[in-house]
Amino acid sequence: MVGKVTSKGQVVIPAEIRRSAKISAGTRVRFEYIRGGIAIYPQYGDDVDRAKGLLADLNLPPDVQRDPEREIR
Repeated sequence: MVGKVTSKGQVVIPAEIRRSAKISAGTRVRFEYIRGGIAIYPQYGDDVDRAKGLLADLNLPPDVQRDPEREIR
């Protein structure tokens, strides 16, 4: 696929690529030079942001919720 850079340095990411990479309006992206080209990677937040709420729907016992350092067996 080929795109064009505007006078403001903007490039449209083709819809097919945006869908495959789950990139939507407001998604932050990281740019890297690789092998004479440029790679664009979506940034969905750091690991902590991605993990927030991960266990929320597991109905854990209250003592596990109060003591997150406790080992679960």
